[in-house]
Amino acid sequence: MRGRKYFPLTMILEPLEACNLTCTGCGRIREYEPIIDRRLTVEECLHAVEECDAPVVSVAGGEPLMHPQIGEIVARIIRQKRFVYLCTNALLYKNGMKVIRPSPYFAFVVHLDGLRRTHDIAVEREGVYDVAIKAIEEMRAAGYRVCTNTTLFSGNQAEEYHELFAMLNDMGVEGMMVTPGFQYKEVAHHDIFLQREEAQSFFRRIFQGCKDGVRFYNNPLYLDFLQGKRDYTCTQWTTPTFTPAGWRKPCYLIADGHASTHEELMTSVQWDAYGLGRDPRCDTCMMHCGFEGSGILEAMSKPGVFLELVARSVLPGRRVRGFGRSKNGAEEQKATQEQPVAQ
Repeated sequence: MRGRKYFPLTMILEPLEACNLTCTGCGRIREYEPIIDRRLTVEECLHAVEECDAPVVSVAGGEPLMHPQIGEIVARIIRQKRFVYLCTNALLYKNGMKVIRPSPYFAFVVHLDGLRRTHDIAVEREGVYDVAIKAIEEMRAAGYRVCTNTTLFSGNQAEEYHELFAMLNDMGVEGMMVTPGFQYKEVAHHDIFLQREEAQSFFRRIFQGCKDGVRFYNNPLYLDFLQGKRDYTCTQWTTPTFTPAGWRKPCYLIADGHASTHEELMTSVQWDAYGLGRDPRCDTCMMHCGFEGSGILEAMSKPGVFLELVARSVLPGRRVRGFGRSKNGAEEQKATQEQPVAQ
């Protein structure tokens, strides 16, 4: 990373875009419909991982467990001593457990957008929530590391997520990733997406009600950002995405084109042309893929922020609760002491 202005922290690898669900808020299966049957080969996946050289690889899609060589892809990335997080809706979890062995370098990331009714509506199929919960139980019993991924949309109540996160915490889930949904142009129902101020208010209510010790997979600086306590610009280049069509330009969420190499991606995109106030497509975006890296970069450049990040990452109950700095640098009171935000 030394001497490089743009460098990856996490790579998103999408070996395929096909999926066995049609989630309401997902733009992928709609955007990539013309090449929905295309699959990356094992060698194409490995070449992209080595070319990018990020220490963390998030395997997504589509549903990656549908790829016939997913076990080999994961095993060979792990062999390079990279951390692999495989995102899944869990419908194919039994096969996933057959072809992927437990490892300190590997975690299943199970998609759960809420409790039973909310999640099944989001994925447009009844019974998926129950499968996901059973999958988490069996994965944990078999010794796998398990995280979850929850995308928040408009119309839900904070109390539902208090219950969901407490339950997942008690089930032994290592960490929960949360993020507001992105307003894909391919998604017909744009009213399901949270606007920026709505999202900040919603996340404040959620984090206020989380019991002590709830473990979030997002870094604490990003959790502050979600609540409006920190102001970051997007650093989408920290999380490049490789798909069967190539490297998405500029990011996981927007594809104005595709690059054939990671080097081409880093050097050909006009990064300053994107972000809040620069491109209207970015105005409501608060997704982790654009802003988690921003917090890490701040911590890398400011010793005080780095120490805060470490303390809040490793001490029990400090993932959300604790002191953060607001946009003007003043100390924030603990989230639990904030006044409730009106519904």
